[in-house]
Amino acid sequence: MTILYGIRNCDTVRKARAWLDAHGIAYHFHDLRGDGIDAAMLNDWLRQIDTATLINTRGTTWRQLPESARQIADTAAAVQLMLEHPTLIKRPVLLHDGKITVGFAAANYETTFAR
Repeated sequence: MTILYGIRNCDTVRKARAWLDAHGIAYHFHDLRGDGIDAAMLNDWLRQIDTATLINTRGTTWRQLPESARQIADTAAAVQLMLEHPTLIKRPVLLHDGKITVGFAAANYETTFAR
């Protein structure tokens, strides 16, 4: 099953959803705000990708954090920060065939869904 994690009103998530819809790819959309996220899922993701890839350090949420919160010592600290602030998760996160893709680029999706 293909799952797209994101936030409904995020422009990049909208582009990813539009691409999936246009290519007839069935997927489940998981809203990080509405549906939430848990530590187990974040830890699973962080086994495949690094913290720098998953945490959005360019967004408003990151900039509003105190400097002390931005000092991420380890995976546990990163997970806790993302649980407290789900909008820190770079979007969208695509889970397809057990592999994670972060962000949206049509070329990457073409490769991911090559048939």
